[in-house]
Amino acid sequence: MTENVPLAGVIGHPIHQSKSPQMHGHWLRRYGIRGHYVPMDVKPADLAEVIRALPRMGFVGANVTLPHKINVLDLVDSVTDRATIIGAANTLIVRRDGTIMADNTDGYGFIENLRQNAPGWDPKAGPAVVFGAGGACRAVISSLLETGVEKVLLSNRTRIKAEQLQHEFGMRVQVVDWVQVGNVLEDAGLVVNTTSLGMVGQPELRVPLDGLRPGTLVTDLVYSPLRTPLLEVAAERGCPTVDGLGMLLHQGVPGFERWFGRRPEVDDELRQAVLG
Repeated sequence: MTENVPLAGVIGHPIHQSKSPQMHGHWLRRYGIRGHYVPMDVKPADLAEVIRALPRMGFVGANVTLPHKINVLDLVDSVTDRATIIGAANTLIVRRDGTIMADNTDGYGFIENLRQNAPGWDPKAGPAVVFGAGGACRAVISSLLETGVEKVLLSNRTRIKAEQLQHEFGMRVQVVDWVQVGNVLEDAGLVVNTTSLGMVGQPELRVPLDGLRPGTLVTDLVYSPLRTPLLEVAAERGCPTVDGLGMLLHQGVPGFERWFGRRPEVDDELRQAVLG
């Protein structure tokens, strides 16, 4: 009765839409681990106080989601190199001495999703065309460059945001006007949508896809719906496709392993548990 049961959770505002409690709850049950993973709706004004309280409340760590992924960097004791490069954190680790380290596993989750569901993808097969320039895009670009993609063609509806990422990541990132991005798809080895366009309740992704050639891998970070219009059109044109749910599942692996001491598996059983 006196044994400490490790606690973890996800911090965001709002938090009701998060799939992380289903995911980590499934792993805890599957591996028979005594622990809890809880959703925490934390307003921006309360974030600093909540972060400081985590060690005293018995937390071994937490995930961080919108709108806190950037601000949390200033509230922890240390930040990993990849979280610094990406400029945001999604995973917090409470060390034994009570200090908190911030990490970002989104890029890891993105690449592992491709490796699991498109094992034939070759990073050097051609440029990666990336739609969007938000926080998720930063993790995607970082992971693509690290994996060996030689060139990223980046396009965003607001060009200046894409140019800012080009400035940060270097000349392997080239900016393409939003109205012209359809013209660079033909030579792409990978096409990635990092925007919310195409998500349930959001506008459509209005990009001409006529240039897609069979064999180009197409992936969408959106997973509601699981098969987005982008993925549907790509499949019709003979392209292998990877949905966005796998990125969510894989990004949770490093945190769970660090918090609870067991490296979890990402498989169909987990997908069904998260999809409900």
